[in-house]
Amino acid sequence: MKILVTGAKGFVGKNLVAALQNIKDGKDKTTALPADLEICVFDIDTEKSLLDAFCADCDFVFNLAGVNRPQNEAEFAAGNFGFASELLDILKKHGNTCPVMLSSSTQAVLDNPYGKSKKAGEDLFFRYAEETGAKVLVYRFPNLFGKWCRPNYNSAVATFCHNIAHDLPITVNDRSHEMTLVYIDDLVQEMLSALLGKETRDGAFCRVPTEHKITLGEIADLLYSFKESRETKQVPDMTDGSFSKKLYSTYLSYLPTDKFSYPLKMNIDDRGSFTEILRTANNGQFSVNISKPGITKGQHWHHTKNEKFLVVSGRGVIRFRKIDSDAVLEYFVSGEKLEVVDIPVGYTHNIENLGDTDMVTFMWCNECFNPEKPDTYFLEV
Repeated sequence: MKILVTGAKGFVGKNLVAALQNIKDGKDKTTALPADLEICVFDIDTEKSLLDAFCADCDFVFNLAGVNRPQNEAEFAAGNFGFASELLDILKKHGNTCPVMLSSSTQAVLDNPYGKSKKAGEDLFFRYAEETGAKVLVYRFPNLFGKWCRPNYNSAVATFCHNIAHDLPITVNDRSHEMTLVYIDDLVQEMLSALLGKETRDGAFCRVPTEHKITLGEIADLLYSFKESRETKQVPDMTDGSFSKKLYSTYLSYLPTDKFSYPLKMNIDDRGSFTEILRTANNGQFSVNISKPGITKGQHWHHTKNEKFLVVSGRGVIRFRKIDSDAVLEYFVSGEKLEVVDIPVGYTHNIENLGDTDMVTFMWCNECFNPEKPDTYFLEV
C-alpha cells in the first residue's frame, strides 16, 4: 500500500508520518495496515518531479499542504488552492482515482482570505469527486495542539506552552474566550481510520470525533499549574482521554533541553532520608525511603491510611503487630526479589535494614500527607 503525504514536514504531517513509520517498522501493531506499506513524503522543498511519480500509483493521498501565515494574501490562494488543483490534475493525468483527503479548516465558512482559500480548496475537491468518482475526505480542522506544533505562529496553545516552559510571559486578551481543540494523537488516529475506510463523517465532511471545548483562561491556568507541579508535586488529572492529560504531554514537549530534570527536597537525618516524588488528587502519594544499615523506621499505625512498600535495593524486614495483639509478623524483603508488601490499617509496623548497604524502598500511600490530619500514631512493634 503506497501512501502519499503532502505537507509532510508540517505539524500534522510530521506526526502522521511518524505514526505510519512506526506501523511500517512493526513497532505499532494497533492499526491493521498491509505489511508492504510504502510512505511517500512531499513538501515544499521536495523535488517537484517526484510528485508526478508518487501520484502515478499511490493508493491514498493525505493532502496536508497549505499556507497559514503568508507574506501576502495572494499566497493563500496559491498554497491552499493552487497546489490542491495541481495535485488533483496529476492524479487525473494518471487516471488514479484513489481516495484523497484534504485538510481544511473551520475558518472555511469565514469571509477572509484564508477562509476563502480553504473554501475554494473544498469546492475543488468535491468537484473532483463528481468528475472522477474518486472518494474524497474533507476535514475542517478546528484548533490543533500537541507535540511539534510551532509556537509564536498560529497556535495559542503552542505559544503558551513554549513561553511558560521558557519563563516567558503570555498574553491572554480574553480569559473567557472558548476554543475548540483537537489533540494531534486523536487526529492521527482518525486519519489512520480513514486510511482503512472507517472515517468519521458528518454529512459531506469528515471530522475528528474527539473535541475539547475550553477557555483561554482555563488553558493558561492549567499550564501554570503544570509548571508549578515541580514544586507542589501535584500531578494533574491523567484520566484516559482527559484534556489535562493531553495538554500536560504537550507542555512537556516544549521544555528547554536543559530543564528536563528537577531536584526534589530530601528529608535527611542520621537514619537515611525520605523524599516525596508525586502527589495526586485521587490516587495518593509516591515517595522514596532510604534506610542506613541497622536502622529501623516506622513504629506507628493508621486508622484509614494504608501504604504499599517495595524494596528495590538492599535487604530488610517489615514487621507487623495488630495493636491489640502480641503476635509479630515478619516479611523479609530484598531488591533481588521485587515484591510489594501491603501495610494494612490497625497494624503497627516498622521496616529494618538488615544489610550492609543502604536499603531503598519505594512507597505508595493512599492519601497525601496532611500535617493537620496525619492519621499516624506511634506504637512500637
